[in-house]
Amino acid sequence: MNILLIQREGTDLHHTLFSSETSRLALRFYHPKKVSYGVTISVASLGSALSLISELRWYLRRYVRETLFEVEDGIFCTHDLAQDIYYERTAILTKPWASRRIYGLSSGKPTRRLIMAQGSTIQDYATQLGGSETIIEVWCNEDEVEDIGELITPEAAGENPAEGPGP
Repeated sequence: MNILLIQREGTDLHHTLFSSETSRLALRFYHPKKVSYGVTISVASLGSALSLISELRWYLRRYVRETLFEVEDGIFCTHDLAQDIYYERTAILTKPWASRRIYGLSSGKPTRRLIMAQGSTIQDYATQLGGSETIIEVWCNEDEVEDIGELITPEAAGENPAEGPGP
């Protein structure tokens, strides 16, 4: 499992975490990798991921735009959903997940965040996120999905999901 920490604009999160003795101590058993838009940290389980995030809470509030947990290859979930999975045991992850977002990340920062329509795939949003270096799918709780704005369907972008990306 991986943790993805998306840094705030103007922050070099990897440098910030390793310039502090407190965060270096918390990360001593992990090997965070720098990516253009933040840091990824490999952990053994969701429980260890949540524990590490708890230890880094002060740094996350100050320097991190969003904390995501990779639940499946290329599919991430929000911190709230991860807590529901682990502590509450109220969320059982199944495909297709109803509440999803899609993020476009480029030049060290998020460029677009869209709500994904039911039954759509990442490829359906290729036109809208075409300039993004990295595109990730993020699963979230039902009340979290609407925090980022209105639903953008592939049809609204001039695409037909059955036909694939438009011209």
